[in-house]
Amino acid sequence: MDEERSSSKRDRLARMTRILALLNAHPDGMKPAEMARRVDSSVRTVYRDLRSIEGELAMPLWSEGGRWGVEADAFLPPLKLTRSEAMAVVLSARLMVRYADKYDPDLASAFEKLAAILPTALRSHVDRTLDDLSRRSTDETFNRHVRLLTQAWAERRVVSLEYAPAPYAPEAAPRVARVRPYLIEPSLQTHALYLIGWDETRHGMRTFKIERIRDVALTPDGFDAPDAEIDGMFERAWDIIADQEPVDVVLRFAAKVASRVREARWHPSESVAEEADGSLMWRATVAGPIEIRLWILSWGDDVEVLEPAALRDDVAATHRRAADHYAGRLPA
Repeated sequence: MDEERSSSKRDRLARMTRILALLNAHPDGMKPAEMARRVDSSVRTVYRDLRSIEGELAMPLWSEGGRWGVEADAFLPPLKLTRSEAMAVVLSARLMVRYADKYDPDLASAFEKLAAILPTALRSHVDRTLDDLSRRSTDETFNRHVRLLTQAWAERRVVSLEYAPAPYAPEAAPRVARVRPYLIEPSLQTHALYLIGWDETRHGMRTFKIERIRDVALTPDGFDAPDAEIDGMFERAWDIIADQEPVDVVLRFAAKVASRVREARWHPSESVAEEADGSLMWRATVAGPIEIRLWILSWGDDVEVLEPAALRDDVAATHRRAADHYAGRLPA
C-alpha cells in the first residue's frame, strides 16, 4: 500500500513537472485538453494539477480565453557562461561564504542552480563551498525578514519595522519606523546585511542593520522608484553607511606600508601623494567617520590621522587605552 502511494506521488510530481515544461515552452499558453494529450492524462486531472502548481508550488499562472500559461518572469532564461564568467561565479560563491556567518537556504539554492551549469572542476569547488556554508547555523527570523524585505524592495512597498539601533547610535532607543526599501546591501566589514531606504518616520535616508530588526511587516502602501541620487550617495560611503554628513579625511601612511596602500583603491574619492621621505599622504571624502575609523585602526601605528581633528583625537585616545591595557601585563 505504501509503495502504491509513493508511486502515485512520483507520477503526480512527474506530470506536474511536465506540464510546467510545456507551459514554459509555449509562452502564448495551451488549452488543458492539449496538455492532457501531451502528458497522457485526463482534462480533469490537468485542471487539478494546474491548481496544485499555483497553490502548492506557488508558480504564477494565467488563464485567458480557455488557454493557460505561466507568467513570463516565472522562469529565468537559460545561461551560457564562458570559462571566465564561470570563474566569476566561483569567486562570488567564495566571497559569499567569507561574508555570511549564517546559513541562508535561498542564497545557497541560487548558487546550486548556477553550479549546475559550470564545468566539473569549478562545479565541485562551488559544491564544497556550499557544503561549508550549510554547516553554519540557521536564523529563521533573520531569513524571514530578508524575504519580506526583498519582496517589499521588488514590489516597491513600504515596510513597518521594529528596530533596535546600535548602542553607540545617537538615536539608540528601540523604535518603530516606516521605510521605503531602496537597497539591500551586504558588508564584508561587519559580515551583516543592511537595508537602506527612506525613513518616513525621520524624513530622511537611513541605514538599518537587518540583524537588529526585531520585526517587519509589509504595508499596502507603494512608493515611486528613487532617483539617481542614491547611486551618488553610495559613492561617499566607506562600506555601507551612506546617510551621514561627508567628512574630509587626511592620513599619513608610513613609508614601509606606502606600497601596500597603493596596491588597492580604497575609495572612489581618494587621492594619494608620495612625500620626500617615502611616506604617503592619503585623502578622501567619506560619509561620516564611523566605518573608516575601523580601517584606520587596522593599520596600527603605520598611519597617522591628520584631519579631521575629532577623528584624530578619537584614534589617539583609542591607542592610549590599548597601551594602558598592555602596560605592565607582560606574560611571565
